[in-house]
Amino acid sequence: MHVAAGPYAPPVPARELTVVSADGARIHVEVHGPEDAPAVVLAHGWCCSTAFWAAQVRALAADHRVIAYDQRGHGRSPANPVCGTEPLADDLEAVLAATLAPGERAVIAGHSMGGMTVMAAASRPGVREHAAAVLLCSTGSSRLVESATVLPFGQGRLRTWLTRRVLGSRAPLGPVTPLARRILKYGTMGPGSAPDMVEACARIVHACPSRVRHAWSGVLDALDLDHGVRELRMPVEIVVGTADRLTPPVHARSLAAALPNCVGVTELPGLGHMTPVEAPDLVTGRIRALVAAHVSTDRTEPAVPAEEIA
Repeated sequence: MHVAAGPYAPPVPARELTVVSADGARIHVEVHGPEDAPAVVLAHGWCCSTAFWAAQVRALAADHRVIAYDQRGHGRSPANPVCGTEPLADDLEAVLAATLAPGERAVIAGHSMGGMTVMAAASRPGVREHAAAVLLCSTGSSRLVESATVLPFGQGRLRTWLTRRVLGSRAPLGPVTPLARRILKYGTMGPGSAPDMVEACARIVHACPSRVRHAWSGVLDALDLDHGVRELRMPVEIVVGTADRLTPPVHARSLAAALPNCVGVTELPGLGHMTPVEAPDLVTGRIRALVAAHVSTDRTEPAVPAEEIA
């Protein structure tokens, strides 16, 4: 269960809906802020949920329409046996179609697997229609396991083998204990992360079912979305922490070199993988700037949602 108070407590959405993806998967979506405001779409990462974006939602919803959704099997989106980058792309395209008016443009921000979702969907008509600009936070397109530095020794076959087994473990994470917080902070956050940041991330990650964590670890292990990076033709900005052990800055630099229209790379000294939580104001500011630069304030009526929850 996510934290119930403080800056990382998820705000109450203006409305919720369930979007049905191409294969029938049901995707939980939250909409915050004024319906007539410029739109932002938030895609979270592996083992997370919409709660991960609480700080951004809270800040942006005053003058933006913020659309956040739970990846399949995560948060309030029911578990689905189908895992892979194409289903992730299907889900994003379905969310965009259900929440944005035809031709309406939005900034899409993706963290970790959420960024990979955007890469996987880069050539989809729905993304081409709706993505005015993209923010990629702490993500990569390929070779994730071999480059991860979660285990403190040199790159090579042994580290890759052990990292694969650590990240792909089927063991339940159990309750959020002081030891669990220390382990999560070491593996996913910078050494200076405040206790409330660590607590929020630990609650979110520990809520992810072990079977979901294991299933998606295999997708990330085999990831190869280098082709998708080259299809992201809209303006793309990148944020990464220099102490990111899961997607080290080498990935951000490779993305920047391959993107057709990279508009900036920010490397945050001492920060880890959870950049939207560790640097909430900076990430929110980057999203705001992209909206101001690339999203028109004129829009038509919103799309009719697939299935609204009262």
